[in-house]
Amino acid sequence: MLGAAADAVLGDPSRYHPVAGFGRFASWLERRCYRDSKPAGAGYLALAAGSAAASATALHLLVRGRPVAQTLAVAAATWTVLGGTSLAREATALADELEAGDLAAARARIPHLCGRDPAALDAAGMARAGCESIAENTSDAVVGPLFWGAVAGLPGLIGYRAMNTLDAMVGYRSPRYARFGWASARADDLVNLAPARLTAALTVAAAPLVGGSPSAAARTWRRDAGRHPSPNAGPVEAASAGALGLRLGGPTRYPHGTELRPTLGDGRPPEPADLRRVARLSRIVTAGTVLAVAAAGCRVPGSRVPGSRVP
Repeated sequence: MLGAAADAVLGDPSRYHPVAGFGRFASWLERRCYRDSKPAGAGYLALAAGSAAASATALHLLVRGRPVAQTLAVAAATWTVLGGTSLAREATALADELEAGDLAAARARIPHLCGRDPAALDAAGMARAGCESIAENTSDAVVGPLFWGAVAGLPGLIGYRAMNTLDAMVGYRSPRYARFGWASARADDLVNLAPARLTAALTVAAAPLVGGSPSAAARTWRRDAGRHPSPNAGPVEAASAGALGLRLGGPTRYPHGTELRPTLGDGRPPEPADLRRVARLSRIVTAGTVLAVAAAGCRVPGSRVPGSRVP
């Protein structure tokens, strides 16, 4: 809860961000490990993510049995791996730029949110890209790390973020990464199976708070999630489309090529103002996740502690 509060107040560290440092390490390692093969990519994943998980495990062992040090370590790691506040701020800033007609500034901001080709996007395309990216990254940058932190503590927080970062770096279906990035992409799919569905469920519950319908969000999730090429982005984006009354999907242009994404939802296309709604939805889902994982870490009042004497 302390780490989530730090993210809510401060956002991402402005300098010396540990995730950026890990990205530089992963880029250095890629230059030495790269081969156009799946085994080489699996080795790269093991070395990069394994280094992060081993470091987190060493920190866990160092602070174990020292409550103050352990609390501070977990809080700092949580703040480091969360990106919800910065994500919502980027969405709001993009909405401001699009509503002001400043397409140049909006195109310069798009890479902060997703890997699409900004030059190929008009105002409507940037609004859609922002809405889809905020929905998906609420799972990746908020729910996923908190879920794995609740499951596995420091190694869960940092190990998850490492695998998610590797997927963002090499998990593309481009000629360079189709084989080398396969292991990173599949590992990210695996660790996000539960968090993505938790995100979708919280989105359904939060729909009335953004002017939407829980039944519409749940129906769109069930009907459209399987159309998406990603097993985890599908549930999250479909639930968001239903909750916000939007229609997402369509041609999606990346630097490595164009993908034709299926339609999710049967509402209207996103507009710049919808970026504020999706940012609000993201904040609500973040708060719900923090409360859920905090509650999961608390003992039920009156429950028996193993080894204790109960009168």
